Amino acid sequence: MRSRVTLVLAVVAVLLGGGLLVPAAYARLAGDDAASGGSGGGSVAAPAPVPPAPPTLAAGPVAVDFKGEFFSWALMDRETGEISGSKNLASTSSTESMIKAWIVADYLRQLGDKEPSAALKRQASLAIRDSNDDAANAVYYAAGGSYRKSPDGQPNPVIKRAISICGLTDTKRGNVAGYEGYWSFTRMSPQDAVRLGDCIADGKAAGPKWTSWVLDEMSKVRGSVKSQSAKSGGGKWGIIDGLPAEIKAQGPVSIKNGWTPLNYDGNWHVSCLAVTDRWSLAVMLRYPQKSGLNYGAQVCASVASQLVTPQPGAALKVPQPVGKL
Repeated sequence: MRSRVTLVLAVVAVLLGGGLLVPAAYARLAGDDAASGGSGGGSVAAPAPVPPAPPTLAAGPVAVDFKGEFFSWALMDRETGEISGSKNLASTSSTESMIKAWIVADYLRQLGDKEPSAALKRQASLAIRDSNDDAANAVYYAAGGSYRKSPDGQPNPVIKRAISICGLTDTKRGNVAGYEGYWSFTRMSPQDAVRLGDCIADGKAAGPKWTSWVLDEMSKVRGSVKSQSAKSGGGKWGIIDGLPAEIKAQGPVSIKNGWTPLNYDGNWHVSCLAVTDRWSLAVMLRYPQKSGLNYGAQVCASVASQLVTPQPGAALKVPQPVGKL
């Protein structure tokens, strides 16, 4: 009798418990449905907007109505190593002072963890910031460079190291009679120039101790097209002028330009190089001296501005010539 009563009470307890549990569970389900936008009258939150990708330089068409003997450019995506550019990106022109960035890097890498003398360190800085020829020559000699004509017809040791360390494929010594050993007449292609920029930025050129110093000096190049003298000159122009503020704000842009009006062919020889964490860009030109240095500076700026991706809303105030190359 006692066991039967106990059984009946247990059944009643289960039924009562179930009756209490089911409405509570239903309430929870109903609440979940309402919160997720079901018939309970809730709403779904709109997805957060995806911010636009920051602008960068990327492969694309470049249109330049260039009036001169030589125009070529190349762009390296430093994340993938891919190089794009004009059809003649493997053709060469003289580097002029653009090569000073390598001369300084080559000298400092050879020092390793040692410090240069205060005088040589200042000359290394002036060679980059002010494109000072005398300062560059001092560093060049310290790096093992020579103006003697190579008996085997090969580039001097400083340039040979650039070829081997940076994997350059088109670079060779200058071909102007009597000036074969001169660093300024080194023949380089734009695709080799962007490799050189990448080589400086990734640390192979100057080594772990000096890479950030060289890049910082290149970001502090100063002086305009108008500030020129016989053995130095303002070099802050060209590619840097074609970049929008949004790219400059992402971090330092390290640059080194080369420029000389050469009497042996009557042309300006202009070489522009710029490198950041994301890309390396080079533009190389030869055109009549009567056009002036500012013409070359504007062409370099125009190439850079046309490669900006995505394009900024406001038009950049740089020349946008037409005529696809």
